[in-house]
Amino acid sequence: MEMEHYLVLRGRQMHQMTDEEFYRFCQDNRDLRIERNEYQEIIIMSPTGSLLGYLNTEILRQLANWNQATKLGKTFDSSTGFKLPDGSNRSPDAAWVSNEAWNRLSEAEKRKFAPLCPEFVIELKSDTDDVEDLKKKMQMWLTNGCRLAWLIDPDEEKAYVYRPDRAVESVEGFDQTLSGEDTLPSFSLDLSLLTDE
Repeated sequence: MEMEHYLVLRGRQMHQMTDEEFYRFCQDNRDLRIERNEYQEIIIMSPTGSLLGYLNTEILRQLANWNQATKLGKTFDSSTGFKLPDGSNRSPDAAWVSNEAWNRLSEAEKRKFAPLCPEFVIELKSDTDDVEDLKKKMQMWLTNGCRLAWLIDPDEEKAYVYRPDRAVESVEGFDQTLSGEDTLPSFSLDLSLLTDE
């Protein structure tokens, strides 16, 4: 994960930081996208470029529109942090949590980094991301309990579909759609809307 647009903070202070202290650290640095891995290292990422922000908004729009129609859960944008079972704090580019899982949380848990793994996540590759690092991150989502995860590479117009205990599926071309399958019934992402035309 140590690429030119990442800064990784290591050391005793990072390892000893409580969940509350990490939350406050993130609130004090709202202009940055901050995650914490399972080793308690803090990962600071640069803001995305404008094109990636546009693509991410289009992805989130399609997901939110489906969710508004079905009312099956809650959708989350890239600024949302989750406290995962492995102890890490992660922020996918888009995420969805069922009403059942969301309603199990207390009001206090909902206001901070919700202690759960989203059932569905999307990661969108930026110009400076290494796709192999992102593939490892997708496996991390599955290990923590995610049921369906998509890695979308706009440069190659390619998507990777991740499901527990199944081989990764590659989808070639942005003339395709991705299915939400049983996790998001009737949802499909129109990849053609991710072309800058």
